[in-house]
Amino acid sequence: MKKSGSILISFALITGIVALIPCFYSCNNSPGTYYDYSGWDTYAGSKDGLRYSSNDQINASNVTQLKVAWTYSSGDKDTANHTQIQCNPIMIKGILYGTTPRLKLFALNAATGKQQWIFDPASEDTSARSNPTAFFKVTRGVVFWQDEKGANQRIIYSVGSRTYAINISDGTPVRSFGENGYIDLTKNIDREAGTYNPYISNTTPGIIYKDLIIMGMRVSEEADAAPGTIRAFDVRTGDLKWKFHTIPHPGEKGYETWPDKEAWKKLGSANNWAGMALDEKRGIVYVPTGSVGGDFYGGIRKGQNLYANSLLALDAENGKYLWHFQTVHHDLWDRDLPANPNLVTVMHNGKAIEAVAQITKQGYIFLFDRTNGQPVFPIEEKPFPASDLPGEEAWPTQPIPTLPEPFARQSFGSEDISDRTPEVHNELMEQFKKVKYSAMFTPPSKESSWIFPGFDGGGEWGGAAVDPASAILYINSTELPWILTMVDKIKVDNSTLRGAGQNVYGKYCIACHGPELKGNGSSFPSLAEIGKKYDKEQILKILGNGRNMMPAFKQISDEDKNTLIAFLLKETSKRPVAKGGFSTSRESGSTPGHQQKHTILDDVPYTMTGYNRFLDKDGYPGIKPPWGTLNAVDLNSGKLLWKVPLGEYPELTAKGIPVTGTECYGGPLVTKGGLVFIAASKDARMHAFDKNTGKLLWQSQLPIPGYATPATYLIDGKQYVVIACGGGKIGSKSGDQYIAFALP
Repeated sequence: MKKSGSILISFALITGIVALIPCFYSCNNSPGTYYDYSGWDTYAGSKDGLRYSSNDQINASNVTQLKVAWTYSSGDKDTANHTQIQCNPIMIKGILYGTTPRLKLFALNAATGKQQWIFDPASEDTSARSNPTAFFKVTRGVVFWQDEKGANQRIIYSVGSRTYAINISDGTPVRSFGENGYIDLTKNIDREAGTYNPYISNTTPGIIYKDLIIMGMRVSEEADAAPGTIRAFDVRTGDLKWKFHTIPHPGEKGYETWPDKEAWKKLGSANNWAGMALDEKRGIVYVPTGSVGGDFYGGIRKGQNLYANSLLALDAENGKYLWHFQTVHHDLWDRDLPANPNLVTVMHNGKAIEAVAQITKQGYIFLFDRTNGQPVFPIEEKPFPASDLPGEEAWPTQPIPTLPEPFARQSFGSEDISDRTPEVHNELMEQFKKVKYSAMFTPPSKESSWIFPGFDGGGEWGGAAVDPASAILYINSTELPWILTMVDKIKVDNSTLRGAGQNVYGKYCIACHGPELKGNGSSFPSLAEIGKKYDKEQILKILGNGRNMMPAFKQISDEDKNTLIAFLLKETSKRPVAKGGFSTSRESGSTPGHQQKHTILDDVPYTMTGYNRFLDKDGYPGIKPPWGTLNAVDLNSGKLLWKVPLGEYPELTAKGIPVTGTECYGGPLVTKGGLVFIAASKDARMHAFDKNTGKLLWQSQLPIPGYATPATYLIDGKQYVVIACGGGKIGSKSGDQYIAFALP
């Protein structure tokens, strides 16, 4: 819903004037901006993370003429397993590089979509050849590197825990890189084996600085997660060059803030899974991090939890700490920083400031001077409630920026309940009354609380786009409440297969699939009738390799996997006793004849009942619209300029209901041509909005939702806009297509 017409008119009048000021700095090779925005040679378009293009052949006056230029289909989709494509492809010298649902790496003629070569990671990973669904995961992009003369060129991309170097000419591994063509991200993380969940993967690509590839990683969300160490590798050899411990070790800055001086030995996460931004001239890399595991109970990790939930500025040459700001203290709400930051020059109090902007799931934007970490606008530490869970010590305050204005609603009350029909409203109101807490940053409780914006945001991994000429940030947002409820860990009779399996389920699975195994949508499918879809061997393979966003559970012993499967398949026989007199329970030895090592996961007394969206009986959000929005925020003034719905439910529109917006995944692209391109919405459409007013100028129906970020580039004088159509989320069908649009 737009702001008043007077605001929009005023904005349109001043845009040209305001734009000239930052452009004086950003368009003339200032110290802060020196990237070529005419191509798309890295994730998010440029290393400053702006998702901006200076191409203007496609513009507000001709965008309605856009047509499909080409379509590429990999043949990799698997609707039954909800495969996805979240890739923002890159274009190098007329060739487009991206990934398929099965994480094959392809090279296409960027003007025609014709495949040049394809690399299948299953050809290198012999352990997965018998289980092709092991590669039904996601990666959000790839990285290009070349030496100074351009003679040595390669693509760096990740498949699970392996990061490959691939010859750009023919799609074969560079055998001199790492271990015969790849580096293993599970190595060199400075923790004793057996003290953490070994699941380590990479979903968002790293960033190149000189001859270094700087990388984060995805790890488990639970208390036994691997540490989220930031690492840099030699892009030529794969050798480890530096690392930064996000949970500080003795002698490192920040170590003194941890009450438990052995936290670094026991705790994990605080990882960068969302991408980075690089000030290449200064040699500073900006790294956003997530929470310390586990997500919703912090009694085992008292204190602020540095450097979790922080924006870190590190020396890209050696990983040395420069500055940080923590956006959530002692996170109990899974408020990971969800996307790469944006580097932009803003005008503040008559002065040009080279800044870094960081979006959040909460709908806040934090804006700092990128050289020293000083906030551009004041940030207030505000008090919030204490926890009612025994053992929990919630941090008493949280940082709230006074500006920029939030791009998502910040409260959810009874007045916000959907009134789509009187019946729906009454049913939702009854559900609403069962949840006790609604204030933001209320600690998790057995009496339930609202998470709003939801666990997926607000802002999410699609990130924000910023026009460097105006310093206006464009960001899409989902506005959907989720319900968080804590319960005691399950304690049942461990002497039967079913009872022992239920214990394992309560430890590893209940948070996603719920206490009754019902799950929540395609992201967290129901396991109640899993035996009708998979047999024991198939379930074992899924547990061992993971699938889509589900991690591999390699840390679970074979015995515990078997008891878990017995529980899922409803087997009830007595549990066998291992040789040597040890039972096969988690508590007294899950490997026959050996004592199972105690882990920190055993110390967590509570779990949550699942990721529960607040939906009505027909599957629509239980809050009044808009349910998904596109927003423009002026980073110079901090003001929200406009907000419009993103996406629609055609069946509701046909009934005369104003456009509602939908849940959205994937990010925007802003261009010099006056446009914001974005897919992201559940209705499977590609959109172009007027960047000055938020008016929808053009949209095109896609075969499958494009839960990814578009890319744009120019070849032989013709501009193309490309989107990956993978679907697979929030009940959408899966697809395997990339679609390019261009003017006739």
